[in-house]
Amino acid sequence: MSTTTDIRPTGGPAPGGDRPHDERLLRTSPLRKLLSRPELGSVVGALAVLVFFAVAADGFLRASSISTVLYASSTIGIMAVPVALLMIGGEFDLSAGVMVTSSALISSMFSYQMTANIWVGAGVSLLATLAVGAFNGFMLTRTKLPSFIVTLGTFLMLTGMNLGFTKLIDDTVSTKSIGDMEGFPSARAVFASTLSLGGVDIKITVLWWLGLVALASWVLLRTRVGNWIFAVGGNEDAARAVGVPVAKTKIGLYMGVAFGAWVSGQHLLFSFDTVQSGEGVGNELIYIIAAVIGGCLITGGYGSAIGSAVGALLFGMTSKGIVFAEWNPDWFKFFLGAMLLLATLLNTWVRKRAEATK
Repeated sequence: MSTTTDIRPTGGPAPGGDRPHDERLLRTSPLRKLLSRPELGSVVGALAVLVFFAVAADGFLRASSISTVLYASSTIGIMAVPVALLMIGGEFDLSAGVMVTSSALISSMFSYQMTANIWVGAGVSLLATLAVGAFNGFMLTRTKLPSFIVTLGTFLMLTGMNLGFTKLIDDTVSTKSIGDMEGFPSARAVFASTLSLGGVDIKITVLWWLGLVALASWVLLRTRVGNWIFAVGGNEDAARAVGVPVAKTKIGLYMGVAFGAWVSGQHLLFSFDTVQSGEGVGNELIYIIAAVIGGCLITGGYGSAIGSAVGALLFGMTSKGIVFAEWNPDWFKFFLGAMLLLATLLNTWVRKRAEATK
């Protein structure tokens, strides 16, 4: 929410003949603008990781390697974007990982059992997944329970439902193959195809990712809803006092996470034709980590969609860079934890410097 400085007349020129200054006309220095960006820390970290693996890993900068890194980043980034908006709004979602699997299971099992066009199953899955997001937001706003408790409960329920319904319907822990059903080729083209751009194979998830980043950035920076998100995350009581629809904003943010889960779930399904019901557990932490690395604060009210994209890119470069460097992949979690701590410290420092220069 923007504020304006209250300028009062001074009664004449200041000592020395200088005219009084209107602070609204003062130019902001490039350094101050740079320090005010939430994604500054993640950009610096991403550049450092890029240079490091370019030196340490042979072939890291090859076209095929870049394609692999972008794909790994996009599968995280599609979810990191709405998770970042939710965190800016002061909440987080522990059910995001298993919700991806739930959306894929619903699409697959509904289409198979009803012998319906794949797109019918995808539509039912979208409605069901959005309902889960709305449930999270509704329970949070009505009960006033912490988002940790509400979404942990949803996480456990979805985990049990994924396994229970899959065994009940398909007598196994994975879904039946739907590759020969009507609508599968077109659905695969939308959610799991590969495009060739300049001789580089790019997964369509990269386009979904960039599209979501652009849309989220526009919402945050150019719309009233963006002001509401920052206001709710900064001070919920103050936001409510000035007329911000706090409950609707939070429910909408949770439904945004659900939409990201639906897109990721459809990619999972149409990439592999079948889905394992136990997938997705633990991924919610990866989405949160990507958002935090990108500049979001756990306390809310601060962050950006672009920062979450950089955080996801940093995650992708690290996970694949370790493979290209032929290191023991067991060290990946160590590097991930170190990046999280360093990014949090750097983001806090950047924010304090930005506030000090205002």
